Amino acid sequence: MNCPRLVRLAMVALIPAAISLAIASVQAQTPPAANPPATPAPAATPAPAPAAPPAPAASPSAAPSTPPAAAETPAAPPAVAPVQTADPFGDQITLTPKTVVIIRGNASWDSAFDTLIDSFKSLSALLDKQGIKPAGNSMIVYTSTDDAGFTFLAEIPVEQDPKNLTKDMSMGKSPDGKALKFVHRGSYDNMDNTYEAITNHLDDKKLEAKDTFIEEYITDPLKTAEDKLVINVYVPLK
Repeated sequence: MNCPRLVRLAMVALIPAAISLAIASVQAQTPPAANPPATPAPAATPAPAPAAPPAPAASPSAAPSTPPAAAETPAAPPAVAPVQTADPFGDQITLTPKTVVIIRGNASWDSAFDTLIDSFKSLSALLDKQGIKPAGNSMIVYTSTDDAGFTFLAEIPVEQDPKNLTKDMSMGKSPDGKALKFVHRGSYDNMDNTYEAITNHLDDKKLEAKDTFIEEYITDPLKTAEDKLVINVYVPLK
């Protein structure tokens, strides 16, 4: 009765041996497994290749980072604002006399600017004919005024005396001494506003001016549009 059991035990004992034999046989047949090392090779080559493409993707993201720096540069213009400067208004100066060729005249207020321009044209024609260049800016010295008009001296500085002066022309010296300097910009017709501001300034400062005033034409009145004129106004003080 124990035979069947002995057979089963024997069979159980034989199983490990069989398994070992099977493993041995499998191992014996494993030489083909030597091929696996070849399989890793193909996997290694593709793996590094995909890693390269992501690198270009990083550069586009870096590119947008540069524009912000350029975008900040427009903030610099505000520094230009302080460049603005105001014209002198009531600055005290000392006028130095200059040798000038003079033409005397008078004008009504209605035709004031045209009369002054004609005087400058006459003086310029005389100098051009004799090849004499002006040595400074043209000037108007107002000698008297009333409600109807004014008398004046149109003057152009020179370094040599011109010849053949007309009866209303002469040589002389421009005004000198202490004066206040003001600046007018724009047409001659708007001079009233400038002179009103000058009068208010003299009253506020309790300054006493002489009975004359001088206009120095910084822009050439014969070549400059009237609304682009720049004129220094000098008010001699007593």
